[in-house]
Amino acid sequence: MSHGRDTVAGLSVAGADWLAQPATRRIFATLSQGGHQVRAVGGAVRNTLLGQGVGDIDFATTARPEQVVELAERAGLKVVPTGLQHGTVTIVSDGHPHEVTTLRRDVETYGRHAKVAFTDDWAADARRRDFTMNALYADADGTVFDPLGGAGDLQARRVRFIGDAGARIREDYLRILRFFRFNAVYGTPPFDTEGLAACVRERAGLAALSAERVHAELMRLLKAEGALPALEAMFDWGLLVDVLGGVAYLERFRRLLAIEAAGALPSSAVRRLAALAVVVAEDIDRLTGRLRLSNAERRGLVCASRYRAASLPAEEAGARCALYRLGPDCFEDAVLLAWAEAGAGPDDPAWRRFLELPQRWQAPRFPLSGADIVGLGVASGPDVGRVLRTVEEAWISAGFAGDKDSLMAHARTCLDTD
Repeated sequence: MSHGRDTVAGLSVAGADWLAQPATRRIFATLSQGGHQVRAVGGAVRNTLLGQGVGDIDFATTARPEQVVELAERAGLKVVPTGLQHGTVTIVSDGHPHEVTTLRRDVETYGRHAKVAFTDDWAADARRRDFTMNALYADADGTVFDPLGGAGDLQARRVRFIGDAGARIREDYLRILRFFRFNAVYGTPPFDTEGLAACVRERAGLAALSAERVHAELMRLLKAEGALPALEAMFDWGLLVDVLGGVAYLERFRRLLAIEAAGALPSSAVRRLAALAVVVAEDIDRLTGRLRLSNAERRGLVCASRYRAASLPAEEAGARCALYRLGPDCFEDAVLLAWAEAGAGPDDPAWRRFLELPQRWQAPRFPLSGADIVGLGVASGPDVGRVLRTVEEAWISAGFAGDKDSLMAHARTCLDTD
């Protein structure tokens, strides 16, 4: 059993908020009974060392799964056997779920699935993980254990596969996308040459991945601060077309990121996907099917792609009409994508003023409803919508002028001329 020999001198996450939380302390205390070891592992340790936010807190332990269940239930904690056959259970502590996995070593792998044997060897457990920066463990006092040198890679912002990169990828081809996503979030170019070469060699395995898994990784990559160099590398090696199933428009994507940065705008994965991969409606259909996009994500692509640069109204009145029809969020996405397509600089004052229109002007609410038209004697059905649209278009063309009475008069006129 490896104990302290993998301790990195002076490396600690002591003082981290998550480590001091009662829910975390309770799990450490519960699972360390009976001589068992327990350590936090992976993202919580990695992100703390990088000074980044921490989400889920996962644990690894020498206790066997049935022992984990027994200890947790004895302590009054809720246990969910999420992956008992692979040594994983979820313990709910103070309302927060924590994944706890018994140390494992792979005996035989079958793609995503593996036959595992439980072990007391922390290094053996580390060797079955994907990247060295994910094979970092922390004791209850914050002491970091690093069996595979992941701390050095983390400090260098180097995303490196554990052991043979090709073998790690063949265990789960999603690791190709994870390699680029981790580089976008945690890495710094140039990318690890061995890992990059393995991703290119094993690229055919991407076709076997479910659309849902590809979707999740790609959207997280798109939002990342380092998305551009990661996507450039994927493009240069031909991997991006494998994922998108079509052409990538990197220059427009690059310009969008510059505009976002200049305006300190929050990133949007859907808007960035539109910039990267949408030119015509067929692109939206392809991406929706290929990535199993949600209805909301599909609507986002439609919104962002609503206008080409040449079709955007140049004057304030026309821009107000666009804002009224689209709503503030959709309007912003449409303007940003059209701006990126136009090629104007990220500090262009005319485009910036256009983008900031929702801050200067709030679209009014159309005063009429379907009930008003029905009140004029129109039977419920398509005719109600037709009259409403006619009156609304006239109201918009008049600069949103006219109160309810004048608009009702216009509606009567429409009925008189039918």
